[in-house]
Amino acid sequence: MTVRAETVRVRGRLVRVGSVESDGIDFPDDPATLLTTARSSANGVDVFTFAQTLPHTQPRFDYPMEWDNCAALSISTFDHWWTEQIDRKTRNMARKGEKKGLVVREIGFDDALVKGISDLYNESPVRQGKRFWHYGKDLETVRRENSTFLERSVLIGAFLEERLVGFLKLVVDKDGQQARVMQILSMVKHRDTAATNALIAQGVRSCAERGLPWMVYASFSYGKKQKDSLAEFKLSNAFERVEIPRYYVPLTARGTLALRLGLHHRLSERVPETILAKVRMIRSMWYDRKFQASREAL
Repeated sequence: MTVRAETVRVRGRLVRVGSVESDGIDFPDDPATLLTTARSSANGVDVFTFAQTLPHTQPRFDYPMEWDNCAALSISTFDHWWTEQIDRKTRNMARKGEKKGLVVREIGFDDALVKGISDLYNESPVRQGKRFWHYGKDLETVRRENSTFLERSVLIGAFLEERLVGFLKLVVDKDGQQARVMQILSMVKHRDTAATNALIAQGVRSCAERGLPWMVYASFSYGKKQKDSLAEFKLSNAFERVEIPRYYVPLTARGTLALRLGLHHRLSERVPETILAKVRMIRSMWYDRKFQASREAL
């Protein structure tokens, strides 16, 4: 559905939480009007949420608010990042693929890129110990989902012999203050090229060339989850945790009650981390066994 020309995504069944598609990329131009329109539309949203974007880290509105976080990299020049913000190990990882013929460059959105992204998606049904939700998508779905915000996107590809083995999509906010990582993905079988590191390096270069002061790589931490390999990767590339205000505005009586009880958060954010860690371990083992058996059956 759409509200004031913005696509709205809704999650949850008991409590329906809505947000605009550009949440985390742009701050709404007119939050009051957006909320009024959302409240009067027949969309069934109980709570509407939106977050401030960098560099605005202090609350600007009186709506119900909680602190959220993002993984943010402050950028002045590429050379400063390369020599002062990351260490020698990270620099070596960013250059590792060059010896194997890895080429990283900005690219345009065309049929070849759509096919390349599809190949990335369909390399493996499991990533990071859980089912990969992009696996099995057809070309038209891949095209549609990756064609958003193209007018202000920076697309970067990592290639081995002209084959796409890594992809990074950055979306620049309307104020030209930050570029947010919308997607970054590399082929597992070519992990020896450290393509993801090379993509981040080119992303920093592209932001610096455009005078963008911030690069944002989603959240630094999620719910109660402790540090993991992704958080360590962000840290090694000089991303830091920055606290930002996130607003949760109830639109219905159910939304008001849900806000009081904390039900506007995902279940995973309310379960103790010790339990979640065990669940993730069991899930990872189950997927390993399941797909190992499938491979052996071929």
